[in-house]
Amino acid sequence: MDKFNTLTGIAAPMPLVNIDTDMIIPKLFLKTIQRSGLGKNLFDEMRYDRQGNEIADFVLNKPQYRQAEIIIAGDNFGCGSSREHAPWALLDFGIRCVISTSFADIFYNNCFKNGILPVVLPPEAVNYLMDDAANGANARITVDLENQSVTASDGKSFAFDIDPFKKHCLLNGLDDIGLSLEKVSSIDAYEDRQKTQFPWL
Repeated sequence: MDKFNTLTGIAAPMPLVNIDTDMIIPKLFLKTIQRSGLGKNLFDEMRYDRQGNEIADFVLNKPQYRQAEIIIAGDNFGCGSSREHAPWALLDFGIRCVISTSFADIFYNNCFKNGILPVVLPPEAVNYLMDDAANGANARITVDLENQSVTASDGKSFAFDIDPFKKHCLLNGLDDIGLSLEKVSSIDAYEDRQKTQFPWL
């Protein structure tokens, strides 16, 4: 998993509330267990018409937001089913951070396991960043995980809270497997003791 420290990038404004995981990646695309390749289907039903043509006024289809790395979203982002494909699709598209007033718990935790930083800010801060993001590619927002701050393009900064353990994992690029590998010497020692004490196992 890639480390997350400081990100400065284009932010796409998505003021919708209750964006659920089926909107993020429709169930049609859940047949794969690969983490790559889902970005082209991110927000599929909002990005494309029934003939597969891009819907021009959807935010991620607009030229100024095609390289967005941050989403500024309405309340309760990631609600619905617990599909991990939702953060996979976001990450494969290039999204490394989502900022909202609240997230569904399972989606929130899945983001950390996949290298995405979900930032919770109060409504007035999200509204300010939403307005800033509406200025397009010239308005770049900076997200600083180490210092727990989000800075708008005009320099106005907002602090956010984060669980210290989740912060540690993102800063060091540690998913569940990475956390286990940090203990590999202890695991090896335990297995050696088991072989000595219980050779019949």
